[in-house]
Amino acid sequence: MDIEQFRKAGYQAIDRICEYYYSLQDKPVLPSVEPGYLQSLIPASAPQLGEDFQLIADDYQKLIIPGLTHWTHPSFFAYFPTSCTFEGILADLYSTAVVNPGFNWAASPACTELEMIVMDWSAKLLGLSPDFLNTSGIGGGCIQVTASDSALIACVAARSSYQRMNPDTKMEDLVLYATSQTHSLGVKAAMVLGLSYRILPVKEEDNFALRGQTLRSALEEDAELGQKPFILIATVGTTSSGAIDNLPEIKQVVKDHPYLRVHVDAAWAGVALSCPEYRQVCFLDDINEFADSFCTNFHKWGLVNFDASTLWVRDRKYLTEALDITPPFLRTKQGDAGTVIDYRNWHLALGRRFRSLKFWFVLRSFGVAGFQAHIRKGIALNRVFVSLVETSPVIKLVTPPSFALSVFRLCPQTQGGEVPLAELNNLNRMFFGRISARTDIYLTQTVLNDVYCVRLAVGAALTEEAHIRKAYEVIEKEAELAIEAWKVVDGVV
Repeated sequence: MDIEQFRKAGYQAIDRICEYYYSLQDKPVLPSVEPGYLQSLIPASAPQLGEDFQLIADDYQKLIIPGLTHWTHPSFFAYFPTSCTFEGILADLYSTAVVNPGFNWAASPACTELEMIVMDWSAKLLGLSPDFLNTSGIGGGCIQVTASDSALIACVAARSSYQRMNPDTKMEDLVLYATSQTHSLGVKAAMVLGLSYRILPVKEEDNFALRGQTLRSALEEDAELGQKPFILIATVGTTSSGAIDNLPEIKQVVKDHPYLRVHVDAAWAGVALSCPEYRQVCFLDDINEFADSFCTNFHKWGLVNFDASTLWVRDRKYLTEALDITPPFLRTKQGDAGTVIDYRNWHLALGRRFRSLKFWFVLRSFGVAGFQAHIRKGIALNRVFVSLVETSPVIKLVTPPSFALSVFRLCPQTQGGEVPLAELNNLNRMFFGRISARTDIYLTQTVLNDVYCVRLAVGAALTEEAHIRKAYEVIEKEAELAIEAWKVVDGVV
């Protein structure tokens, strides 16, 4: 493909992307394909001779789009949202056009310097302490791939820090702390690093948040056993229910155990900090006072296309002392002089994508006010859903709404009185089975301390109130049908 052929194909690609978005809400959210559908449609080996690009582009429309789950669909309420804006699409196009590995400042100065700037912009947008700014010269921020990468990096740094301070500590004695509601990234980090981990319990009466006394008791028990807890992964907005760990209480415990590092995972809910009215409920002041590191994903609810996870640290040496390896062929005069950031020492890989460009495009195009409006819209739409649930005699919230997330289940009244939990769980599995068989709406399930629930997460930029009301109509209809079927199967009156 030469330049003019690229120009022609590029025009067509933009036109087709626009048509995709014009027609998106008329498409089903989920594809009607079976596992392995693509293997029968694509040859087993690459072609020996090159093919005409028009054929390739047409095959994308014909073979790939029918197998896509449409995460930007206005009726996508599963997991958490994945952002996609036209500004982000264009930024990705520009960034891949000037491909560079970005492993140090000299690899492309604009890439490193723009990342430093947009990470400071983002920190200020969220109200983070000046301690976390790159311009502080001490702390700073770096764009990562996902929150799982950010957590793993924080654990590597915390382990290295603990071992430097306690050089006689055995690896098998180190323990990573998470809660039963922490994202699986906590357990995975421990598995990758070959470390022990301890799951701290949380209770329904605490809205599934970690309390200080639970942490204190665990630290005291492990001290008696000779175990060495070195990091806690605390959460602001858990995946299952949007729970927020009690950071003020945790802060007081950490004062008595200063060796324990704290990484705050706010992968989904962290962008709500852009709105000042939500900073208190997210314990921003405590994050700013004592967290060693903080992560949120702009690619979830924050308008920046995947991948765009942000990690800030209070002290950049926390990362570089654990991750800085500079062979002779990577040395530069700027790096040796210490006048630049070489971001390869802030994460596990060497090369990195030019992701800061899409932050720059999105934040400039939306502005702070536009970004805040997007967050407030998602929360307001969730309030609409909650108001509808509150009118139902059988659909009940399991936890208080958390920003743009609601967790609910069916709790019908019966003549026999209260329905045992096991039977209610069976009913809700039947209910979710009906919901998940549909292609016009997408929700996900979870289990909170043995209670089977269904989640609805708002956040797609295209979602409007009409989509929320339609979703509730579907949920209400399927609830009625599930309850009738359940009564027959379980003999409930």
